[in-house]
Amino acid sequence: MRYQRSSALFDEAYQYIPGGVNSPVRAFKSVGGVPVFMKSAKGAYLTDADDNVYVDYINSWGPAILGHTHPDVLEELKIQAEKGFSFGAPTELETEIAKFITENVPNIDQIRMVSSGTEACMSAVRLARGFTGRDKIVKFEGCYHGHSDSFLIKAGSGAATFGNPNSPGVTAGTAKDTLLARYNDFEQVEELFKKNPNEIAAIIIEPIAGNMGCVLPENDFLQKLRILCDENGTLLIFDEVMTGFRLAFGGAQELFNVKADLVTYGKVIGGGLPVGAFAGRNEIMDHLAPKGGVYQAGTLSGNPLAMRAGLKTLQIIKNNPEFFTGLAETTEVLDIEIGKILTEKGIQHKINRQGSMMSVFFDVEVVSNFDDAQKANHSKFNKFFHHMLENGIYLPPSGYETYFISDAIKDAEINLTLDAVRTF
Repeated sequence: MRYQRSSALFDEAYQYIPGGVNSPVRAFKSVGGVPVFMKSAKGAYLTDADDNVYVDYINSWGPAILGHTHPDVLEELKIQAEKGFSFGAPTELETEIAKFITENVPNIDQIRMVSSGTEACMSAVRLARGFTGRDKIVKFEGCYHGHSDSFLIKAGSGAATFGNPNSPGVTAGTAKDTLLARYNDFEQVEELFKKNPNEIAAIIIEPIAGNMGCVLPENDFLQKLRILCDENGTLLIFDEVMTGFRLAFGGAQELFNVKADLVTYGKVIGGGLPVGAFAGRNEIMDHLAPKGGVYQAGTLSGNPLAMRAGLKTLQIIKNNPEFFTGLAETTEVLDIEIGKILTEKGIQHKINRQGSMMSVFFDVEVVSNFDDAQKANHSKFNKFFHHMLENGIYLPPSGYETYFISDAIKDAEINLTLDAVRTF
């Protein structure tokens, strides 16, 4: 494939946008090469600025669960666009989608709309601190909850130490209130609670991690965290920005039968438009302003374009009882068939999968946490990525990211994908 137009666009963007991109993963720093600039999308396919066409396994990092520009969602957006883009005032649409979500998701009574997953997670942690009167939170290595200061923390040298800032601009004062643990290591979390009695406001976790590749909870990890939180008066926050309405209509709470105190959303509930949300029980959510003292606000929160697109997307999913089964079956076929091909070629690999999320790791047998993900052969992944790209398959440009399968991916797209893997 030729990328002349993308290269020229990147050179121009580099002059006016830091690093040439508005989100770092788009820069292809992990895999090398020039980022591909897209100009259109429809169904399962992306078209770039050079008119190359790709089967899309990113799907806007998750929200295009129906495929791109679904005709019913597009029609709703046209209707809303003629009425107005944003008013800075309440709309009936906000209540409609809030009612729809709270009636269909377990263990939440109220939901507050925001404009991004970062904002949702940041606000949920502030609310947890305000509700409990405590300062510290526990997060897990490899779990990404947005770029709020509290989350840009890496582990210290000890097994249960205070975090250290992982980005310039994050202060040591912020870092000291974020405690790090290894994903799937319950004993390490227990030790943090013993060393910080009555100080931990919340545990925040991706119930299925999607930012170190797809990594699943093991050995009743989530259930044990729920019990630990109950025993210590700590809130359990599920970051379902990726998993919400993607793995089940009730998200990970439904899938694993674990009740979270607060849940954050994004991606799917905007139907592809920028959106985020956080939700919980009345007793917690009532602490938010203007009813309570915990302040959170957003000028474009609940904007009507995102609300209308999101509501239509959720209604389409809800009206198809086999929706999640179909997505999971498609993903299972990809998992099994890609695995067969790589095995026949003698390429050691591990594929992690849950529902419509999956990742391929090279030269490792198990990936249960961030340490395992780091041991994978990322150089081989980079070669795999570029090979697939050249053959019309658009994968996430990092070995630490998850593939998101859409309902638009059918047999034809699967066959194109497997043909590309066979020539790797």
